[in-house]
Amino acid sequence: MINAIRDIFREIGRPVNLMEVCGTHTVAIFRHGIRGLLPDGVKLLSGPGCPVCVTSIRDIDVAIALAERKDVIFTTFGDMLRVPGGSRSLMDARAAGADIRIVYSPLDCLKIAEENRGKKVVFFAAGFETTAPLTAVTVGEAERTGISNFYIFTVHKVVPPAIDVLLASGDVRIDGFILPGHVSAIIGSRPYRFIADEYSIPCVITGFEAKDILGGIALLLKQIHERLAKVEIEYRSVVREEGNLKAVQRVNEIFIPADSYWRGIGLIPSSGLALRDSFRHRDATALLEEEPPHADEPSGCMCGKVLRGILMPDECPLFAIGCTPENPVGACMVSSEGSCSAYYKYRGLL
Repeated sequence: MINAIRDIFREIGRPVNLMEVCGTHTVAIFRHGIRGLLPDGVKLLSGPGCPVCVTSIRDIDVAIALAERKDVIFTTFGDMLRVPGGSRSLMDARAAGADIRIVYSPLDCLKIAEENRGKKVVFFAAGFETTAPLTAVTVGEAERTGISNFYIFTVHKVVPPAIDVLLASGDVRIDGFILPGHVSAIIGSRPYRFIADEYSIPCVITGFEAKDILGGIALLLKQIHERLAKVEIEYRSVVREEGNLKAVQRVNEIFIPADSYWRGIGLIPSSGLALRDSFRHRDATALLEEEPPHADEPSGCMCGKVLRGILMPDECPLFAIGCTPENPVGACMVSSEGSCSAYYKYRGLL
């Protein structure tokens, strides 16, 4: 496979930028040492593929405001605890006395709500299309069982609109996309067709083993060499063109598209998921009289440029100096799937 990649790249005869838009791919590329196997001139960029990294400061601050209510038990996945808001994180709020609990599934929240009927139990619904179906199932189960004190604060995001904004900006040249396997297992390949049809950029959906990623890169280089632009599926064992229709249907029953703020990028139209009117009574933001004031990105933090592929993480002046996994300044250093965190962990291999 490596020899095939080198042969195809030699025929292309120019530098090539390929972007992965999945945090799991970012980590897998490092873990397998793939950058070191590729010929000089094939550059891998990390895009906005980590849901923790793209959760905006304003959303973290809203989450903290909800968690600090005396009548609220706030539940969240563990990787959201240390994401910095305007001045604090959820971990800081918990240390100050807020009742914040880590859950491994939103369904865990229903048991907490049943056991604490005098409290409002709020689930911090974060993640891409991969996690949205289970949130939808949980909301539906709360309705079915009459658990009235369960709410969600949804910051769910969908990937294709972010890619569209990225390409329309023209901030960085992208010759091909390594598309996410987990997200694509839900939505399929069709929602990405605009990348090939409107921007003439090749795309390949791959898995996470070395052979999957290298196979995807080979397919991308082949398209570039042949001047083709289509969406190919390398990850056939998991991904179908139509996706998981039952999961998509369940999400559509509970949610509708909504504008959403992405950290370092800004407001992206129709890139989030909001509760339908018939489920709006589950919206935790209605518990707040007003939202916290808007806070700016931390001084010197380059997460926005990293998420857009303009800068490599180690080009940020704070990288590994003022910003580390133990003391993150930006969200890209928090999650194990964040590009800055991955670069920090594997920096000896760069």
